[in-house]
Amino acid sequence: MTSFSENVPQGALAGTYDPRFESVAVAFVENFKSRNELGASVAVTVEGETVVNLWGGTAREESGKAWEEDTMSIVWSSTKGAAAFCMHVLASRGEINLNARVTDYWPEYGASGKENTTLAMLLNHQSGSCAVRDTLPEGAYANPKEWTTRLAAQQAYFEPGAHHGYEALTFGFLLGEVIERVTGKTLGAFFREEIAEPLGIPFWIGLPEELEDKTARMIMYIPGPDEKLSPMLERVADKSSLQYSVMGNAGGYMVAGVDGIPGYDTRAAHGAEIGAAGGITNGRGLAGMYAPLAMGGSLNGREYVSADQLLKMSMVSSAGLDFTLLLPTRFSLGYFKAMDNRAAVSGVTDSMLISEAAFGHPGFGGSIGFADPECRMSFGYTMNRMGAGMLVNTRGQSMIDALYQTLGYTSNASGAWQR
Repeated sequence: MTSFSENVPQGALAGTYDPRFESVAVAFVENFKSRNELGASVAVTVEGETVVNLWGGTAREESGKAWEEDTMSIVWSSTKGAAAFCMHVLASRGEINLNARVTDYWPEYGASGKENTTLAMLLNHQSGSCAVRDTLPEGAYANPKEWTTRLAAQQAYFEPGAHHGYEALTFGFLLGEVIERVTGKTLGAFFREEIAEPLGIPFWIGLPEELEDKTARMIMYIPGPDEKLSPMLERVADKSSLQYSVMGNAGGYMVAGVDGIPGYDTRAAHGAEIGAAGGITNGRGLAGMYAPLAMGGSLNGREYVSADQLLKMSMVSSAGLDFTLLLPTRFSLGYFKAMDNRAAVSGVTDSMLISEAAFGHPGFGGSIGFADPECRMSFGYTMNRMGAGMLVNTRGQSMIDALYQTLGYTSNASGAWQR
């Protein structure tokens, strides 16, 4: 491994990389020089071994605190990959059946016409439970039961199975309730005990208070006055829209409180189990979580999911125009698949250009983690200065592109990487 060190205006960059993957390090540096990166980390594993582990810049702009090796940040919807992993662990063990109805595990969920909803529909965003209809009280983001009680009682936004619509904040609460009903453990506890601790990765759904000083402060992207917004963000301004409910009805999670700190960056949010958007980790944590999924479901002698279950994690399960995001999306059971929306809406960059064999999850502002079982590779990228769009932006994509090129892939006509 080659030791890495470079100074940029945002601070020192450091880490190690296999010389074969120098192009990833070059792209990482370029993000700080020309793509407005502030603090970030990136990691890659191949054949279960770490071949890239880089970090640096500034973790907290107001104090100038450096981004260090153990710095972590909110990864937004990249958290969904962890929540889905938990469900597949249970399915692989035979403790749940993803084709079974949700009511088999959570009887109250069948109210208001949702009785035919399956676990698979929760995972591939076909449930219609895209948002909570009733106004959530302040601070509800830290109380999963506030969400699950209302989601169980309310009518879905569409007939379950008829469409797919991104469950931006509800996804983790829905899966978490099922996991708790089956195992007696909360989502955060199950993930920590069954996945994060065995893998030895710094990834938390519910961060212990003693680790709070290791967190970076997030900086929300503010679009320019003439900047093209994604269709979903354009609709958020309409308070009668589903899109407003998705982003605006979250108990203050997405807005600043009286102290000026947004809900998502408070200690209350960091300590809460927000399984759709509140995971806290770094590039090493994301790449490490996906490493066994890049290796057939097992790593270091421990099987996390069977080969059959891994296939279900990687196969497209729902696709087409997304009821929530208002863009074409493709999902397996819990994960995004390769998508090229660069031509779908002029000026919008909400895409994720990976190979067709790969699956993973991006996060709001640009974080991403994924596994590619074809080349036995996993990737993780986190940052604190968020970029444009809901999915992957040029910072993350530049490193993904460099990685695939190093592995001998070429980009096809649809934007996906292929051998």
